[in-house]
Parts: sequence; C-alpha cells; structure tokens
Amino acid sequence: MPNILNRKFQYSFWNVNMMIVALNVIIFFIATYFYPYLNYVLAMMPLRILAEPSSIYTFVTYMFAHSGIPHLFSNMLGLLIFGTILERRIGSKEYLLYYLVCGSMAGVLSFVFYYFSHSYFVFLIGASGALYAVMLLFAIFFPDAVVFVFGIIPMRAITLVIFYFIIEFASSFLSDGISHVTHLFGLFTGLLYILIRMRINPFRSR
Repeated sequence: MPNILNRKFQYSFWNVNMMIVALNVIIFFIATYFYPYLNYVLAMMPLRILAEPSSIYTFVTYMFAHSGIPHLFSNMLGLLIFGTILERRIGSKEYLLYYLVCGSMAGVLSFVFYYFSHSYFVFLIGASGALYAVMLLFAIFFPDAVVFVFGIIPMRAITLVIFYFIIEFASSFLSDGISHVTHLFGLFTGLLYILIRMRINPFRSR
C-alpha cells in the first residue's frame, strides 16, 4: 500500500470527485427528461439479479441514479463537501478506487441482506452508500473538522459520523422506503477498506 499520509496532490477543478458529481447530474437529467427507463436499467433489484445474473453490473451502476432532486442534491452536496477535500488528501486514483469499491460492496451486501430477508422487490438507487464511506474516511483524516449540520448546527466530523451511524441503525428497523442498511454497509465497507488496504486503525488512532 503506498504511503497516502504524506502524498502531495496536484489539485484541479475537474478532479475525479467533480467528474463523479457531474456524471450523477447528467444521468439524472437524462432519466428525468429523455429516458425515464434509465433508472430501471441502472437500479439494483434483487429479483432481477436472481432472474438475470448478467445484471450484476447494477452493483456498480445503482449508485449513479437518483429518485428526485432532493435525493440528488443531498448526496452531491455531501460529495462536494467531503469528497473534494478527501481526494486532495489521498489522491485521485485512491479516491476513485475507494469510492467504487465501497459503493459497489454496499450494493452487494444490501443484495445479500434483502435476499435473506426475502425482500426481492427492492429498487435500490443512489450514491448514499458510497457517500457514507467517504464521510467515514474524511472523519478519520480530519476528525476535528467542524461541519455545520443543516447549515446551522456545528459538529465535529467524527461526532457527525457516529451520530449518523446511530440514526441509520435505529432507522433500519423502520419501513420508510429508504435503504438505511445500504448506508450502514457503506460505513462498514469503508471501515474494512481503511483497515485492510490503508492499514489504518481508526480506533487506535483516536
């Protein structure tokens, strides 16, 4: 594993994170105004994967589709806040790998969860799983950074991640149409990536 702690990174506006945000916006625009069927093509649906194994590509594509402007805005705002700084910290290649691995594995684990809970008709889209992994790594590198929740409530980054974990865990027992388990799996896969590939023990460092 390369030493990402002391890596110098040449920043430009069109970095990987901005490209990810732009791709999400473009796909949302196309799905909204030109090709509504696109969200179905990209979504991760357990029943379709069971019936058509070739659709396993949706473990990756689901994170680039969104159900509405609030859904898109909240996820892209999170990426702009956390992802831009994080990419400057670890470099574009590592950031892209981290984003795709954590996001896709959150989709895989969500499929396993829904399979064993017999929830075959789930329609999973959104970048939230990957975003939660990004938030976790940001909090590990910048634990004392202050984030203003809802623009008004100051909270340390590490406290914010713990707060969101508690909220998502409690909400996972609700039936509100939101895949809270995918958010939790995003945190979990991010933690595994940090421990195994980056060889950082966040528990010991804190």
